[in-house]
Amino acid sequence: MKLYRFFYSFLIGVVCSLTVAAQTRVACIGNSITFGSRLKDRLTEAYPAQLQRMLGPGFKVMNFGVSGATLLKNGNKPYTATSAWKEALSSAPDVVFIKLGTNDSKLVNRKFYAEFKSDYKEMIRDLRQLPSKPRIILLTPIATFTTDTAQIWDVAITKSILPLVREVAYDEGLELLDLHSLFLDKENLLPDKIHPDATGAKVIADRLYTQLMLKRVRADLKKKLREPFTLSSFYGYKNMEFQFKGRKAFIVEPKYAAPGHPWVWRARFWGHEPQTDIALLERGYHVVYCDASEWFGNQEAINLWNAFYSYLQGMGLSRKVVLEGMSRGAVYAYNWAALNPKRVACVYADNPVLDLKSWPGGLGKGPGSKTDWEIFKKDYGFDTDEAAKASKVSPIDKIDLIVKGHYPVLHVCGDADELVPMEENTIPFEKEFKEKGGSITVLHKKEGKHHPHSLPNPEPIVRFILQANSSK
Repeated sequence: MKLYRFFYSFLIGVVCSLTVAAQTRVACIGNSITFGSRLKDRLTEAYPAQLQRMLGPGFKVMNFGVSGATLLKNGNKPYTATSAWKEALSSAPDVVFIKLGTNDSKLVNRKFYAEFKSDYKEMIRDLRQLPSKPRIILLTPIATFTTDTAQIWDVAITKSILPLVREVAYDEGLELLDLHSLFLDKENLLPDKIHPDATGAKVIADRLYTQLMLKRVRADLKKKLREPFTLSSFYGYKNMEFQFKGRKAFIVEPKYAAPGHPWVWRARFWGHEPQTDIALLERGYHVVYCDASEWFGNQEAINLWNAFYSYLQGMGLSRKVVLEGMSRGAVYAYNWAALNPKRVACVYADNPVLDLKSWPGGLGKGPGSKTDWEIFKKDYGFDTDEAAKASKVSPIDKIDLIVKGHYPVLHVCGDADELVPMEENTIPFEKEFKEKGGSITVLHKKEGKHHPHSLPNPEPIVRFILQANSSK
């Protein structure tokens, strides 16, 4: 019996040791939001605690948050001078999330912004030297809504801290999660305008959980790019700019690609309201652009895009693409999609031009654009206004072809769009699209004008794209 008990205890010990050894250790470095200040029960409600419950026993999530801490070493409370930093370094982490920068936005710390990048990089170097060689993921500060410009101030976060964090992510080749955009529409979850409640903390935990669960593959198209290119930062991501058939082109790489190498094709207005593109880069999508501007989706534009698509197929991007068209960009996206139904995963159109007689024609309630109307006529070879008015070259004229692609489409529209009126574009398009069996969702921005495009928090758009692409 004693021998049996000995072996039983021994086996239990081995199993427990293997369980501990198999755990992925996650260190959460940050300030009071990480610590869980202002929560009723920070030990269960802080985002590291909620992340632990989501991940389960295969992970050990450790909270190294310090209230009031700054990333800046010359800040009023430098994180690297705290015992929590020493504990984090000795915790043998496999993954490190760093969420610092909010307190650096205080007036007392702004004079040290020239040191922000070097201080951040030194912290990263210390973490990289650990024997555990952790995966390091940078988190932006969340949005804040206080009005005291001498204290934590979102203007300083937006204009100074966020660009600096992105530069560090780019220089160091690290993953970066944009938590700031996630909270732009969630002021109600910040009772004191700074610290999230338990529901807000769950928003952070959800985003971190999703990132840890993503399957990742290497993303390195540079070796396959045959043309000379220049490298620059697109909000912290590698952006390759080159000439394709005499036109400007861009390919932005994620830090890691999602399986299958999904991608987004921005049709027009490169870099404008980029929050959806950034969110998809975080999730392993490539983002591309090929400048066919002021061809208004004519055959020349179609030919260029066909060639660019084939080029990207040769580089290994997925067969089906997410098309993103803002304003007149929707003409390019839909006209190409109408002729390439098997190559489209979904379409996201934003305040889209769908009838060229509405814009730039100005034949309805909108002002149109005389200059662009003349360009449009020239692009399509119309000698007279009458010929242009009688034409059937707009997306609204091609719904039969578009519907045959059996891909879902999303329109985000301002109900009071003064330039591209909904009643001349999305409303008739939506009606006919549904009548012919198409799948279309329209998100209405109440009293929204033509600008700004997109949504401050792009999550509804991102969810649509991820869901649409997951079924392909």
